[in-house]
Amino acid sequence: MIIGPKYKIARRLGANIFEKTQTQKFAIRSEQKAGGGRTMGKKPRAKSDFGLGMIEKQKARYSYGITSKQFTNYVQKATEKKGNTADILTGLLESRLDNVALRAGYATTRQAARQMTSHGHLTVNGQIVTIPSYHVKVGDVIGIREGSKKKVLFSTLDERLKTLKLPAWLKLNFEKKEVKIDGNPNILHSELMFNVGAVLEFYSR
Repeated sequence: MIIGPKYKIARRLGANIFEKTQTQKFAIRSEQKAGGGRTMGKKPRAKSDFGLGMIEKQKARYSYGITSKQFTNYVQKATEKKGNTADILTGLLESRLDNVALRAGYATTRQAARQMTSHGHLTVNGQIVTIPSYHVKVGDVIGIREGSKKKVLFSTLDERLKTLKLPAWLKLNFEKKEVKIDGNPNILHSELMFNVGAVLEFYSR
C-alpha cells in the first residue's frame, strides 16, 4: 500500500502512527509546525462528529498499514460475528501474518514485516505463505524459511528476541526462531493509537 508523506499524515491525524514518527525529531518538528501555523486571535475550527470518526478510522487503517477497502471489510466481518465487536475487530487486525511478524520481532517496522511476508521469508506450519493479510489461528506456528535465516534481514534477530516483550498470545521458541499462536489476540484498547468505539460508530452511520 502506498501511504504518502508520513510526517504530514501523522501531523494531520494527531497520532504517531508510523515508526518514523515515533521519534523525538518528529515531536520537535510537530511543535514547531503547530507554533508557526497558528493565526493570532483564531481558534482551530471544531470538527464534526463525522470528521472525528473519519480521523479515528484513518488512524486505525494507517496503524495496520491497510487500505480503506480492506479496513471496511474487517469492520463488516467483525459486525457479523457474535460477541464484543470492538474486540473482534482488533483480533482480526492483530491476526494478520504481517502483524504477527512485527509483534514477534522478525521485523522492526510494519512495512518491513509486509515485505518480509510477500517475499516468501516466512512460513506457517512449515509452508511458505506470501500473503501479508493471511489470517493466523490458535495453534499455528510461524517461522522463518530455512533458506532465509542466514540473510542480512535476520542478522540481528537473536539480539532483538533476547529483549523483546512478546504479547501474551504469542509463545516463542528461541532456538527454532518460531512463534506459536498460543491464544486469541488480546490487546488493550488503551494500547491502540485509535478509538475503536469511535471507528465502529463511524461505520454505523
